[in-house]
Amino acid sequence: MYLVESTGGAIACMLLSLLFLGTWPAVMTLLERRGRLPQHTYLDYSITNLLAAVLIALTFGQIGGSTSGSPNFITQLSQDNWPSILFAMAGGIVLSLGNLSTQYAWAFVGLSVTEVITASITVVIGTTFNYFLDGRINRAEILFPGVGCFLIAVFLASAVHSSNATDNRVKLSEYSDSQKGTWVKEVSKESVQSKGDLENGSVRIDKAKAGTASYLIELENKRSIKVVGKSTLIGLGLTIFAGVCFSLFSPAFNLATNDQWHTLKPGVPHLVVYTAFFYFSISCFILAIILNVSFLYYPVLNLPRTSFKAYLNDWNGRQWVLLAGLLCGFGNGLQFMGGQAAGYAAADAVQALPLVSTFWGILLFGEYQKSSRKTYILLVCMLFMFIVAVGVLMGSSGHRTTSKM
Repeated sequence: MYLVESTGGAIACMLLSLLFLGTWPAVMTLLERRGRLPQHTYLDYSITNLLAAVLIALTFGQIGGSTSGSPNFITQLSQDNWPSILFAMAGGIVLSLGNLSTQYAWAFVGLSVTEVITASITVVIGTTFNYFLDGRINRAEILFPGVGCFLIAVFLASAVHSSNATDNRVKLSEYSDSQKGTWVKEVSKESVQSKGDLENGSVRIDKAKAGTASYLIELENKRSIKVVGKSTLIGLGLTIFAGVCFSLFSPAFNLATNDQWHTLKPGVPHLVVYTAFFYFSISCFILAIILNVSFLYYPVLNLPRTSFKAYLNDWNGRQWVLLAGLLCGFGNGLQFMGGQAAGYAAADAVQALPLVSTFWGILLFGEYQKSSRKTYILLVCMLFMFIVAVGVLMGSSGHRTTSKM
């Protein structure tokens, strides 16, 4: 079994995890904006998310010899460690609920703000739990100022969302009734031009420029989750709920691998990180399948009703969703590998993933384009606070003393 034992290796795992966990939400958001139903998307995502855990367990979990204190993945499957397995599965359940909630929240409050709020709540609550569960191996004088930076980022993110929502209302209010339904105002210079008629689709198409009222209307027409006219409190409520769920999955995983509450029988080794991640992902997968198959026939937020057959036939962007599931699965696995070595409180530095998500949000979706100066100032302050926070949390990394049982 391969174990990350150095602080440097742990930080490398955290940074790679940060890249993966900040990228997969952008892929999911892109497909929702293109009209793919979130139920279909999440079912595909769940498959490869589980596959990533299985691959990690069968590779890293089987490398090298197996000892009585640190058994390999296959060896540990037959051991009597059900209390730890249940902690791992509980972590998978809350993660699944959190991921499902954010998929709907992204449509209401945007990718960047959703990720900032959920990540900050995760750090404020989850990191505090992990600090005490880990026996205070992280330096508190560095760790908790980092937690404070994340808390400030929550309020800045809320302010960014409020300011940007106001900007959008102003844009739409200035869009005169005579222009609704057309794309003549502030359209992009890049357009598709050809001869023909509507029947063969070869007409002039003007693409609305990101940040304009035309773009907002065009986006609303294409996306699967309709948000215009709905209260943003729905999105904020989903986001806060997701943040609370995310704050609990890492402490649950910590308990599964280190048995701080002494629930295992004497002589039974702790779950290794790869076995815990396998059970964690199994419960995440099962809950996701149950909920999303139900949402096919009983959709929420006025989404259209669909069916399992329609899901199987929906190949629109499926390859990208499968990639997103792999990115999330490998990202979570790397976070846990780094956390087992340097402390799960320090590993919560990967919750700076909104830095990556905001980059993709601006690059792919044109978030905050043509917004007010106030919005830009708040956005810069939010990102700066996140950069400070992730540096401080990584700087608090400790070193876990390996326990045989």
